[in-house]
Amino acid sequence: MTQRIEDYALIGDLQTAALVGRNGSIDWLCLPRFDSAACFAALLGDEENGHWRIAPAGAGDCTRRGYLGETLVLESVWETPAGTVKVIDFMPQRDVAPDIVRIVEGVSGSVEMDATLRLRFDFGSVVPWMRREEGHRLGIAGPDSVWLRSEPAVRTWGQHYSTRSSFTVGAGERVAFVLTWHPSHEERPPLTDPFEALAQCLEDWAIWSARCRYRGANRAAVMRSLITLKALTYGPTGGIVAAPTTSLPEDLGGVRNWDYRYCWLRDSTLTLGALLSVGYLEEAAAWRDWLLRAVAGDPADLQIMYGLAGERRLPESELLWLRGYAGSSPVRTGNSAVDQLQLDVYGEVIDSFHVARTSGLPPKPHAWSVEMTLLAFLESKWREPDEGLWEVRGPRRHFVHSKVMAWVAADRAVRTLERDPRLGGKADRWRAMRDEVHRDVCERGYDPERNTFTQSYGSTELDAATLLIPRVGFLPADDPRVIGTIEAVRAELGQDGLLRRYSAGPGVDGLPGEEGAFLVCSFWLADALHLTGRTEEAKELFERLLSLRNDVGLLSEEYDPVARRQLGNFPQAFSHIGLVVTALTLAGEHTAG
Repeated sequence: MTQRIEDYALIGDLQTAALVGRNGSIDWLCLPRFDSAACFAALLGDEENGHWRIAPAGAGDCTRRGYLGETLVLESVWETPAGTVKVIDFMPQRDVAPDIVRIVEGVSGSVEMDATLRLRFDFGSVVPWMRREEGHRLGIAGPDSVWLRSEPAVRTWGQHYSTRSSFTVGAGERVAFVLTWHPSHEERPPLTDPFEALAQCLEDWAIWSARCRYRGANRAAVMRSLITLKALTYGPTGGIVAAPTTSLPEDLGGVRNWDYRYCWLRDSTLTLGALLSVGYLEEAAAWRDWLLRAVAGDPADLQIMYGLAGERRLPESELLWLRGYAGSSPVRTGNSAVDQLQLDVYGEVIDSFHVARTSGLPPKPHAWSVEMTLLAFLESKWREPDEGLWEVRGPRRHFVHSKVMAWVAADRAVRTLERDPRLGGKADRWRAMRDEVHRDVCERGYDPERNTFTQSYGSTELDAATLLIPRVGFLPADDPRVIGTIEAVRAELGQDGLLRRYSAGPGVDGLPGEEGAFLVCSFWLADALHLTGRTEEAKELFERLLSLRNDVGLLSEEYDPVARRQLGNFPQAFSHIGLVVTALTLAGEHTAG
């Protein structure tokens, strides 16, 4: 039976990540990077597309599981009639090559274990040649090479294009498996001691988690989200992927399936503010520096997303041999939304640099020049329609959120010059632009009869992104238009107390089908309620959102209130950023823009 999205837990090494099901199966892993081809792709197909399961013989899902303290080391426990056993899964921060370590430990009794490894390179389409070498199993196909070894050694054999193991563990006994990838043309990397790696991994995460200075309400939830954001960070560059997966559906059985293994500029301001607010200055600086490198160049070429190192070319294609999660096809790699015009990203980038500057990050001398170049371009383009924050694949429109973020860009430039006139710039010109954008939005993006801002000029549709108007400072929280917008959005986009981002459908975003409640939008609603003085309602909604996390504290992109299950790519950085920001907002500790 297909595992639900929320049945998975995350492990990773700050360069890639794997999803481990409650049944003990690793069903998704891309090597060597988040955006590489998967060698385990059962998540989007079936077991024949690659997986690695270790569990008691004949057992189903584990009895319980959880992370060991404030780490990314997962422990799954099975209680069986023959005894109790646990499997510890983690990925050490790599020195040379990526490893997955799985340690089976007997707790009581004597438990027979089964292990099945099906390697399938290139997203489940290539079966490697398996052989024994130096006492280990070696799988090779094209550029990929994977070694499997156990300590102590257990008997393995090939069966149905898989590698099988069967062994018994008693109380206090441990058997460790290490899976190591490297390019097939290179020599095997040094062997990893699994037990030393476990001790080091626990220590590394404990040291990192101890740096968090947040001690307010719901600290455990905040910490788990911060650990998840750290796990979604590509360590060599500081870029943060939106999710480690592709094509987990927003609509079960539908076509709303996208590749999120890239870095979106839309997440930048909230991510930076959250990291700075809790004391992770190194991570904030790395993200700011990634941003500077990614956006360098002609401002007309600014993209909404980039690759892990700032790559620009992310061509979209379909993997026809994969049936898709729960039959949701097509399965896509790459993302053609990279070519869209989304004017809000200019505001988000400039706002991010403003947050970094006012929060005390060490300055980058060329950052101001980059900002002025982006703003000069935006000044000539903000009056044009675009595809908007949500990457709709319908016609371009004058999205209100895009215009508001153009106002943010001009506003932050003015405020920066007021703070430090020595930087030099056209403050009067940016003030004039700011005032013009403000008038335009209030005249053309506001429906006075319904007392609400709309999704786009002349539209009757609403958009949850307009909830950000008071947060970014476009209007004060007590403005009647803000209060009216909150009420209208809640009434028209609300679903079982949560929020959809907009009314989906072919006439709105060019795609068939519907989607679930968008979790970050529900966090935005909690923020807006708090800012308008309705803190008790905000706290109630926040508690509801916390209850939607899975058993190990993870959130996907969306939630289906009817089927009561998570939807979309998982775990989703934007959802976890929303959780952290809302917790800090309710505690009065968030670094605003």
